[in-house]
Amino acid sequence: MIIQSLVVGPIQANCFILGCEQSKEAAVIDPGDEVGRILAGLQKHGLQLKYIINTHGHFDHVGGNKALKEKTGAPILIHQADAPMLAQLSSSAAVWGMHADDSPPPDQYLKDGDQITFGEITLEVIHTPGHSLGGISLYTPKALFVGDTLFAGSIGRTDFPGGDYDQLISGVRKRLFPLGDDVRVFPGHGPATTIGQEKRYNPFFH
Repeated sequence: MIIQSLVVGPIQANCFILGCEQSKEAAVIDPGDEVGRILAGLQKHGLQLKYIINTHGHFDHVGGNKALKEKTGAPILIHQADAPMLAQLSSSAAVWGMHADDSPPPDQYLKDGDQITFGEITLEVIHTPGHSLGGISLYTPKALFVGDTLFAGSIGRTDFPGGDYDQLISGVRKRLFPLGDDVRVFPGHGPATTIGQEKRYNPFFH
């Protein structure tokens, strides 16, 4: 599996290009901004984009949806609970003094337990609300993409609309920690970590 991480936009969100080395099919997780760099990453690896996947609906993670879909035609996938945010990205960004294009409506709603397959890679959708109502994590053996649910040594903010601290903590404990200590965790901001590292040292879980 090809994993390329790009830090995009003024809020420094992580965007991930996932590619199947055999089929050259790919998914982009959270195209927050700087779509030219995302397209260059796909081209560098010779990848054909099959899916645009949003872990949640905040503008710093989905602000590139429109441009990326226009360039590739790939469908946009998001949990239904966060889908209404996609039509309000420009106003959400403006509150922070920033710019984002409103996203086209999603082509497919994701729910807990869904599987997204491209080439020989399958991502399992795990609904992990708490940072937002429709926050999801995406799991493939040994790699977990968590959006803003979990960070190295921290957790996502829960003071935004739809946030719920207890729900977030419970979801990480019950749904993510059991996946195994050696699973690499790729958060929506900051460096990668592992489940084992966060179980042992993340102060929010002690």
